[in-house]
Amino acid sequence: MKTRPLIISLLLFTFSFVALAQKKDMKTEVSNTIAEMKKKDPGISRFFNSSYAYAVFPNIGKGGLGVGGAGGKGIVFKGGQAVADAKMTQVTVGFQAGGQKYAEVIFFENAKAYNEFMSGTYEFAAQVSAIALKSGASADAKYRDGILVITMGKGGLMYEASVGGQKFKVTKY
Repeated sequence: MKTRPLIISLLLFTFSFVALAQKKDMKTEVSNTIAEMKKKDPGISRFFNSSYAYAVFPNIGKGGLGVGGAGGKGIVFKGGQAVADAKMTQVTVGFQAGGQKYAEVIFFENAKAYNEFMSGTYEFAAQVSAIALKSGASADAKYRDGILVITMGKGGLMYEASVGGQKFKVTKY
């Protein structure tokens, strides 16, 4: 059958096109998220300009009832250039109910923090806290162990008093 190689080639081409379109969509979402964060709190620009590197997760979905979870995809930047895709997963246990959507940016202050994150699979301990973005929030923001996490709510309602950690998987370009 001579049509079989043609069909396989067309399918591979189609899947490649879809993957490329998804990557372009992700870059657009990341750009829009950065712009929205800068609009909400212009002071955050100093971290985008001075950090060693940063990772942007434009859409993280989170939900739970007793046990919860969250997940999302993002892009890692160094020197203003995209260098890797990243995936975040989170599991939490404790009093929690509801669901929400948020964006998260992780700023790396130095090469050590960045290299640890880029090592493949990286985890935040439960005690790592994030700063919720609002006007002026970045003025008091400080790195802790070379990392600064800033989140921006995008919708939903979640009541939470839980413990958990975030796990990241990085795929370099």
